[in-house]
Order: sequence, then C-alpha cells, then structure tokens
Amino acid sequence: MKKHYIYFIKEELPKPEAHLVQSTNAANAAANLGYSTVLVYPCKGKEALNPINLINPFRPRKTPEKLIKYYNLQEKLKVSPLPMPFPIDYIKTKFTNSNTIASKYYFPFHILSTTKIVHSRDWNFIEAAVKNGVPAIYEHHHHENKPFAQEIVNSPLFQIAVTVADTVRESMIANGMPPEKVIKLHNGYNRLFMERHPEAATEWRKKLLQNGREKLVVYSGALEQFKGIDILVDVAQQLPQVQFVCAGGKEKQVKHYKQIAKDKQVDNITFLGFILQQELASLLQAADILAHPHCSGKAATFTSPLKLFDYFASGTPIVSTRIPSLKDFENTSSISAWCEPDSSTEFTASVTRILETHPRKIAGYSDSIEFVKQYSWENRAEKILSYVDESFRPQITNVET
Repeated sequence: MKKHYIYFIKEELPKPEAHLVQSTNAANAAANLGYSTVLVYPCKGKEALNPINLINPFRPRKTPEKLIKYYNLQEKLKVSPLPMPFPIDYIKTKFTNSNTIASKYYFPFHILSTTKIVHSRDWNFIEAAVKNGVPAIYEHHHHENKPFAQEIVNSPLFQIAVTVADTVRESMIANGMPPEKVIKLHNGYNRLFMERHPEAATEWRKKLLQNGREKLVVYSGALEQFKGIDILVDVAQQLPQVQFVCAGGKEKQVKHYKQIAKDKQVDNITFLGFILQQELASLLQAADILAHPHCSGKAATFTSPLKLFDYFASGTPIVSTRIPSLKDFENTSSISAWCEPDSSTEFTASVTRILETHPRKIAGYSDSIEFVKQYSWENRAEKILSYVDESFRPQITNVET
C-alpha cells in the first residue's frame, strides 16, 4: 500500500544548519497532522555497515532521541537513514555520490513501493520521484541561475514548488518554473517555543548576566557577516552596560567572532555556539530584547527569517533590520523597532529605546504570541498540501493529540 509521505534530506543528521532545522521541522509537522511521514537521509560510519540496514535499507522506525532533542521533534515522525558505506562520498565520482545512490538506487528499488508523495529541497530526488510516477513537492529557498527541466515541472505529478521569498519565486519563474506551480510561504515556529519556561529562563539570566549588568540582548542564528554579526559586536561596544549573547554558528565562526570581540576589547558579548532547540526556547524567553540585525545586499532579498518566528513565539521584544524578505511584517507591532541595514548607530539607538519602553515580561508580550500562531509548522504543512491534488495526498493515519 502506498501510504508514506517521504521527506528527503541529502545530508547526514544531525548538523547545526538552519536549512536542516527547517526541513526536519517541516517533516515533523506533517507527522503531527497525522500523516505517515518518514524522514529519509544518508547515514555513514558504523551504522552504514550494519547488515540489516544493507539488506533492508528502507525501514521506517522511531526517531532517535538525539534527533528529537537536537531539532525539537515529536514522536510521531519516523526516520529511515539510508546506509552509505565506503566508498560512497569518499571517492568523488557521480556513481559514488550519496545523492546519486539515494535517487537512482534506494528510491526506485526500496522506497518507491510504499511512497504516496515526496517532499524535498533536493532537485535530484524530486526528479527521481516524478520519473518513477510519484507526485512531488519541491522546496527552493535560494536564488539559483539554472533552468528547471521542463519535462519535470510541467508534469502533472510535479504538484507545487514552495519558497519563502517573493524574489526567489520571481527568479524561479524566470528559470522556467510555471507561475501557477510556485507559491511563497513563510517558515514557521516550533510548538516548544510557545510553551513558557520561567525557571530555565531565570537560570539563563543568572548564568549570562555578568559584571552587574541587568539587561540581556540575545541573537539566535548563523554567525555570517551578511547576518549582521559585525554590526552586533559594534552595538555591544556602544552599550557596555548591556550583556549581548549569540547562540548558533559553527565552531570556526564562533572562534572568529570571539577574536573580533577580543580585538575590539568588547567584553559584553558572549558566543555560545550551537545549542539544542530544547534549550533555545528558554534562552529567547530569558532575553530583554531579541536582535535581528542584517546587512544590505543580495542575501537580504531572500534570506529565510527562520529564527524570527521562534522570536515571535517567545513573546520577547524584537529589534530588527528592515530588509526585503521581512516586508510582510513591517506593519505588525510584534516587532518593536525597525532599523535600516548596515547601521550600528541606529541599531544601538533602537536597543536603548526599547529597553526603556518595553520592560521584560515573564509571560511574554501577548500580542506577539497571538500573532505568530498563524505561522505554526503544522499550518504551513496544511497550506502546502491544499495545493496537492486530492488523489495524491497521503491518508491521515493517526490524529494529532
């Protein structure tokens, strides 16, 4: 029986990447709606050599506790790691590439028979699904100057393409995507961020507020220059009485920005590196302000504001840079202050003003919490499936509790 909603990710899990947080939470939402959803991804190392996995590679099973904690998933989601033993990805050829193996071997021979629909950000897997007679949902979140294969995008099996920015939608259409087959939908928030964690938030404040400082500004996300991290370091330098904290980033990036802060003699900014999603919710609630800086440039036109929805759900005042991809939120009071990009002076002034006008609330600001409810991952999944032909939709097998 063809029943599974297959969500394919081409990278090993877990990793601290925003697009993997997005993909795992999107799959998790489909499972929460009651669909038999299986998160499929490559696995290497010892698990890839397990004879059971090699003989029967597609075995939907309970999501490992490590992934549940890492991405804050619920237990309805199932996983099926695909074994990729040596020499796959070690010898660099098309035929030893894990993406090729997943699309050309595992999918048609092991996954196809029980698959109702495929959802992925990986074009090769989408193409394989359509060529094998399976309906597909494609996620595409960045500009890419590459034409789409017309026989795929015009196939009745190619149901819908989803992006998170109007500018990306426009570039997709310019590259051959039928306009009626591409929609813009913002990302969502994880339900954990809606729950209140007062005790854990208090512990964060005790741990992070140093040298008599009483105000805490938190940034969550990648430590990339275009994300405005250099601006945030400069803001911290201008507000020595306020403690700044950055959560996220790779080890190399954390080391880089720690050195920048040291060189500038900024001792009131702390770089925590990646923290588990379970811990991030309470950190956001611990803050007096959540910072969303950004630089101008190409990235500002498409960057997916993934963290913004978790920010909203925390109920904490937000100071944000005004960039094209956030245009839809400019009229909401849930963002306390807007700043022009590239200006640490303006961002500093906004932080100072909001600290005075928006005292921290343990229960959070209700207008922000109410506003974000429309952006749950589950609502997003339902909207996407509303564009799928009814005969192609998977059946609901277990109702959300």
